[in-house]
Amino acid sequence: MSSPTISAERESDGTRIRFAGEMLTQLLSPVEGPFAGIQPEGGHVTLDLSDVEALDTSGAWLVADLAKRFTKAGAKLEFRGVQPAHAALIETVSKNIPDHPGKLAPPRNAVDWVASVGQKTVGAWTDTLSILGFLGLTLHRLGRTLVMPWRLRRAALFTHMEETGFKALPIVALMGFLIGVVLAFQGATQLKQFGAEIFVVELISISVLRELGILLTAIIVAGRSGSAFTASIGSMKVQEEIDAMRTLGLDPIEVLVVPRVLALLIMLPILGFVADLAGLFGGGLMSWIDLGISPGMFVTRLNESTDVWQLAVGLIKAPFFALVIGVIACWQAMQVKGSAQSVGQRTTASVVQSIFMVIAIDALFSIFFSEIGI
Repeated sequence: MSSPTISAERESDGTRIRFAGEMLTQLLSPVEGPFAGIQPEGGHVTLDLSDVEALDTSGAWLVADLAKRFTKAGAKLEFRGVQPAHAALIETVSKNIPDHPGKLAPPRNAVDWVASVGQKTVGAWTDTLSILGFLGLTLHRLGRTLVMPWRLRRAALFTHMEETGFKALPIVALMGFLIGVVLAFQGATQLKQFGAEIFVVELISISVLRELGILLTAIIVAGRSGSAFTASIGSMKVQEEIDAMRTLGLDPIEVLVVPRVLALLIMLPILGFVADLAGLFGGGLMSWIDLGISPGMFVTRLNESTDVWQLAVGLIKAPFFALVIGVIACWQAMQVKGSAQSVGQRTTASVVQSIFMVIAIDALFSIFFSEIGI
């Protein structure tokens, strides 16, 4: 590949600007200095491209920008030796060079920072109101579906139950099993110092049944199913399928949101229960291996120290987690603005907001159950 060159020559009838070599983007760095050093002036100017071997958009921009600078200086331009394909590219680039190049943004100061904080605060408040409105609309459609069950799209419901529930069982069960193993191993390490190894059963049962089982299940569902909801509905928004639904008289909330949210409401408690069983099994297995607590002793101790409320506390949270995950995922999808990049951004925001809200709601439930003595 021959390097490009730009040179200016004085002639009797004016100035000749000679371009040579391959005027390609990856080769133009050496000619930036000579290009900037050419001072536009009046008179007759010839742009000679006879020796140009190749030209792409960046090279055409150099030629077009130089021609524009000389024209503004009052020069009479003449092109020489330009190939037809190069001439068409230069003409296209010339038509799209802005007459008034944009100005660089001024450096930010304290006032700009305060203004940006205010804008983000207003935006967060607006989004909060929008999500609450979307939540109310979703609850209304769910209530109408319960009153008029024939409006429910059963095929879509069962499909989403399979995707969010049955296909998530392996990963949820494995997660619960590993959490039980970790709790038993770490608990045994600490309790051995006090000769209280037997209390590892209470540690496992309370931790898994009340908190970790359903909490980690909700986080997995938010990352797995919530992101899928946002991506699928967001893609439909980009392709204007949702607008087509409204044109046909179909309600997107009833068609797209209600089956997904209802599937989560049904399947998340089941997944949480599976995670609890797997966690107890993993904890019992590790207690047997590490502490010598037999399965029979583990079950007996579990029956003596753990009542049904420990399980109920965890499962009571499941519908609230499911509603939050489904509503946030679908609301984020409805905010997609016509590009694949927007789909990716909203999917990321959906997962982050869902996990944050799940943890926040879990904290509120912990305070509530503690206050009422459960």
